[in-house]
Amino acid sequence: MKVQERFLNYVSYWTTSCDDMDVIPSTQRQFELAHVLEQELLALGLSKVLCDEHCYVYGLLKATPGHEKDKAIGFIAHMDTSPDYSGEHVKPKIIEYYDGKDITLANQKVIRVADFPLLKERFGKTLIVTDGTTLLGADDKAGIAEILTAVEEIIRQKLPHGDIWIGFTPDEEVGCGSHKFNLDYFQADYAYTVDGDYEGEIAYENFNAASAVFQIQGVNVHPGSAKDIMVNAAAIACEIQELLPEQETPEHTEDRQGFYHLMEVTGSVASARLNYIVRDHDKDLFERRQQVLKDIEARMNEKYGAGTVTLTLSESYRNMLEVMEQHFDVIERARNAIKNCGLTPVSRPVRGGTDGAQLSFRGLPCPNLGTGGDAFHGPMEHICVEAMEKVVEILIEIMKA
Repeated sequence: MKVQERFLNYVSYWTTSCDDMDVIPSTQRQFELAHVLEQELLALGLSKVLCDEHCYVYGLLKATPGHEKDKAIGFIAHMDTSPDYSGEHVKPKIIEYYDGKDITLANQKVIRVADFPLLKERFGKTLIVTDGTTLLGADDKAGIAEILTAVEEIIRQKLPHGDIWIGFTPDEEVGCGSHKFNLDYFQADYAYTVDGDYEGEIAYENFNAASAVFQIQGVNVHPGSAKDIMVNAAAIACEIQELLPEQETPEHTEDRQGFYHLMEVTGSVASARLNYIVRDHDKDLFERRQQVLKDIEARMNEKYGAGTVTLTLSESYRNMLEVMEQHFDVIERARNAIKNCGLTPVSRPVRGGTDGAQLSFRGLPCPNLGTGGDAFHGPMEHICVEAMEKVVEILIEIMKA
């Protein structure tokens, strides 16, 4: 089966994950795709195929004769799509012989070449875009399609290889993709997530990440008699946001620059809530950002009374560079594969995280490879078919002995 055919099938499944859930998977709908992938692994003849109670899918392509003692490699992608934008009823549009110009979607949203300069390299190729009402799901159903197509080709061409482990995870988009990943079952010596953008990417540096929640307790009385009594939680929420540096937000930062990102604000006079994510590549700067938030909490409670503002900080993942510095042979294997497939390897700091970041700290070195997609998490999301095919070539080059 061609990678494009697989991908178009997978994006038809609604697998959006959900924030603020205490269970994995956060949405039961992810099981629908998980069971499809389980059956596909079985049809390819893999062993150790399992879809467990937490919606993780595993499979093993056993080593060919003479390569049983080779190091076992793993390949991982996630099934869920981001809750930032609708992933239900995805209607992909195929653009053949792309003309290199801005792409107007059905509802007048425009994918501008000026915003996504990689499109300049897609001239004459085939693109898959959305209709503008949903995200596409290339993050990370492209990774799944590429991994399975590569495995199918390895089998079809009878190429020699060591043990190849496959893993598909739920809930990566809400920071929980690796939480229930069973490393006792998934017996790889190292692995790659296939969850990036540019097809020649090998990334091994990502943000340190945390979530931050300010809960604000107000005092609500009639505004006609509120003097020296009312504590307006909604107004305090605005004050907290104003205390953060205006230029240290996602819309004003790039490369290794960290940020505070206000994800959601809710509230009234009686109570309010601010949900942030905090990011920085540098460990010391990351800790300093968290201290800024703690100082704001203390300042607000000093001003409005103890217990008015409660800050909850939760670490999401850390910069995998800490681990990967000890495993550059894993990075070099991917770089060599990318070169052998005619591309120049690119390693950029990931302004986000992958399952691989957390798995690396759990003992499975796991850098990230590109998929050929761009503009993830929204209606401008798109992917190049030829880039997906190139990723399949790269994965085969990594897989084979």
